[in-house]
Amino acid sequence: MFSRHNRIIGVFYLCADMLLALLSFWLAWEIRSYLITPRPLYSVSNYPWVVPLSVGIWILVGLLAGVYRDIKEEELRRAFTDPLKVGLGAMVLLFAATYAIKFQYLSRLLLVLYAATDLVAATLFRLVARQFAGPLRRSLAGLRSFLLVGGGPEVIDIARTIETHEAHGMRLVGFIRTGASLSTLLEQAPLRGSYSVFDLAQLPELLRQQVIDEVIFAITKDDLERLGESFRACEVEGVKSRVLLTFFPHEISKVYLEHLGEKPLLTFATTPENEYLLLLKRVLDFVLALLLLVFLSPLMALLALLIRLTSGSPVLFRQTRCGLSGRKFTLYKFRSMRPDADLGREELEALNEVDGPVFKISRDPRCTPIGRFMRKFSLDELPQLLNILKGDMSFVGPRPPLPEEVVKYESWQRRRLRMLPGLTCLWALEGRSRLSFRRWMELDLDYIDHWSLALDCKILLKTVPIVLLGRGAS
Repeated sequence: MFSRHNRIIGVFYLCADMLLALLSFWLAWEIRSYLITPRPLYSVSNYPWVVPLSVGIWILVGLLAGVYRDIKEEELRRAFTDPLKVGLGAMVLLFAATYAIKFQYLSRLLLVLYAATDLVAATLFRLVARQFAGPLRRSLAGLRSFLLVGGGPEVIDIARTIETHEAHGMRLVGFIRTGASLSTLLEQAPLRGSYSVFDLAQLPELLRQQVIDEVIFAITKDDLERLGESFRACEVEGVKSRVLLTFFPHEISKVYLEHLGEKPLLTFATTPENEYLLLLKRVLDFVLALLLLVFLSPLMALLALLIRLTSGSPVLFRQTRCGLSGRKFTLYKFRSMRPDADLGREELEALNEVDGPVFKISRDPRCTPIGRFMRKFSLDELPQLLNILKGDMSFVGPRPPLPEEVVKYESWQRRRLRMLPGLTCLWALEGRSRLSFRRWMELDLDYIDHWSLALDCKILLKTVPIVLLGRGAS
């Protein structure tokens, strides 16, 4: 697994250990207070420093021991040795700290119970996490589809590494050959799966037609010059590209070093790469969407009832959209048009007020009265909170396009597909429906290039009054 993904799993284990340490101290206190009572305990309020000190020492020892640096669920022994190593070290330090501070009334039995309880809890957690390693890594690191470019034995080695991590969400799409030897190598050292082999000239079309998240180049130094257009195709599409380092590389801007197992890879990325911040963005999206669904459920129920009473069923409008890397998903909206609205679109094509492949008119005759009201205040978008919960969308990001729109994109516009789509973005602050298609695309790419959590908060805060006042909607 990639080292950056391993670090995300390490943070997850660290947070889990922190929570388990808190719960273990509480459980040890309960056991000592009510099951073992040779001498009553002082109230925990007498020394509030004990809990953070105990938890802090446990986590500090874990960090120093390196147990969160490289998580390998396949090694069963580590489920026992890591907690034991941390537990023994933490208990020694905890006893030393309490002795140095000279708090004689602190129960030593309580500390022993805490260390034992935390040791058991941490071990059980690792055994359980080991059973769900695949789904856990897929949910935290995401599904990734790879295309390999090269002609040497290194390509086969990388393919085998990807195959061994298929349960963790890694999938091999196929190979791009740079020499005639690749087919021979595949015959001599067959892989577990059967994969297509393409010519180098087919790379741009493959990036357009298939879901490919990353392209790995396992090439020689002599291949670099003739592969310039291939790198350019990945950059234009917004597809992450990695280069196997079998030679000393020149220094290039916006490049970072990554590892696939023991193999160093030079990675080129034109989208945000801070996994910790992206993970935090996903957590915040999930929590906020869940809270809004609960809080707005009466309003959503009322809107559903009004739609049903005024124009019949269905209440929800479902539409196939393109999400991250072009993955198709079903987008939900409250239906704002007549049930047969799609049949009348061709007759209205001449009234389209937006350039480019997008279709939009300000006074669409297919809209129902309640639909026109919902559109003005973006209330028809509320069911997309379900899309956010599912992970198809975020609160902030480029709007998810229709597949027929994506087919008409220019090459430079396709990079917007490499960010999770959202409910709002920079275009919402500059006029929403009044923008030209080109300006819309430019703002989406500007958002991707300058993304941060602070920018997301700024966009959300500025979008709220725009939506409440109904500005720029159609």
